[in-house]
Parts: sequence; C-alpha cells; structure tokens
Amino acid sequence: MNIEFILALRKVKAICDYQFGQAITDILFEDESEIQFIFSRNTGKIKHIYHENNLWLNLRPTNGFFTLSLFSAEKIINNTPSPNHRVVVISEVSEFIRKGRNVFCKHVVDIDSTLRPNDEVIVVNQNNELLAIGKLVIPVPYVRSFQTGIAVKIRKGIDKSKL
Repeated sequence: MNIEFILALRKVKAICDYQFGQAITDILFEDESEIQFIFSRNTGKIKHIYHENNLWLNLRPTNGFFTLSLFSAEKIINNTPSPNHRVVVISEVSEFIRKGRNVFCKHVVDIDSTLRPNDEVIVVNQNNELLAIGKLVIPVPYVRSFQTGIAVKIRKGIDKSKL
C-alpha cells in the first residue's frame, strides 16, 4: 500500500466514524485490500469509493459527508441488528418505495432513534429487505408522532437502479 492510499483510507474512516459510528466503519472497511479510491481530476479530493468494483460510497462535496450505495446498505443490513441506520416501513408500501417514492411518516413502523435530520438512512420493509436509500428529513420524535408529511426523501430505490 502506498502512502496516498493510507492517507485517503484514514480520512475516509474518520468521516465514516463521525457520520455512521465506528461499528459501521468496521463493517464497511473490514477488507481494505479490495478498496479503490477515485479522485477528482480538478480538485484531487476523494470522489468515489469502490469495493470489489462496486460503488460503495460517494463523498458529497457540499458538506463532506458520504452517501451510501445500495451495496454498502446491503452490507450494513446483513451485519447489524434492526433498526440500526434504518427506517422500517409497512410492507404494503414496499412497491412504491422500491420505485423511488418518498417515505411518509404514517408508513414508518420503526426507526433508529439515534438518527438526525439529513442523515443517510436505509429504508427496509418489515421483513428487513432493502427497499431504498435516502435522507431523513425531520427529527425522529416527529417521524413517530406525525401522521402526515415526508419522513425520508428517497435518493435511490432498488427498482430504479441495478443492484
């Protein structure tokens, strides 16, 4: 491993620790040999992170945080208990959310209480099947108490893209 890779990996792990927690960072980066960084040609900063040629994480240049991919979401689901980093919705709306529709508060069955607005979330149904990835819009107590309004803005549903 060269020094540039080690420094990039250290930076990425620090951001992941802050954004997702150390347990998730350990899950995502357990096999460091298969990780590849894509840097911006203009700025030289990290842009994308791949694992075994699958997109793993994207670095948002606006705020310096990561967006999850469907591959990394699947890895988190398989290695953490529910509802860690998840929003669980009733199974009846699974079809709509897979197509990339937003999650409404009234459809949320369970949610990770440590989430904050603008956090990356994984949306699953009651059987813990991955439906989509998105961004939490309002605080968790409001999601639990409101019967109207959007709880999660979906960025990517599993039917809209290839897993």
